[in-house]
Amino acid sequence: MPISSHVESNTYSEAVKYDCWRKAIQCEIFALESNQTWETVLLPKNKTVIGCKWVFKIKYNVDGIVERYKARLVVKGYRQTEYTDYLETFSPIAKITTIRLLLSLASIYN
Repeated sequence: MPISSHVESNTYSEAVKYDCWRKAIQCEIFALESNQTWETVLLPKNKTVIGCKWVFKIKYNVDGIVERYKARLVVKGYRQTEYTDYLETFSPIAKITTIRLLLSLASIYN
C-alpha cells in the first residue's frame, strides 16, 4: 500500500519518495549548516562513527489541517560513551510556560 502524503514516514528511503518530506529534509540540513552544528574532520584511528537517523513528524494546526512536515536528523545516542564520544552534554532550555508553572506552584506551597 503506497504512503499517502499525510502519513509520517518511518525511514529515509520512504520519505525521499515524496516532495513534502524532501523539502523538510532540505530545511533541516540548511538549519544544521546555518547553525554550524558540526564540522567535518578525519576519523581518528581506533574510533567508530556514531550513526544517525531521520525522524519524520507531521505538525497539525488546531483545526487538524497539516501545518508543516518536519524532519529531524538525530544521533543514535545509545551508542555513545561519555569522555570517549563526547565531553559536553546538551541541556535544553525551559519554555516560559514551564517557568511560570513552577513559580506558581512554588508560591502556592510556600
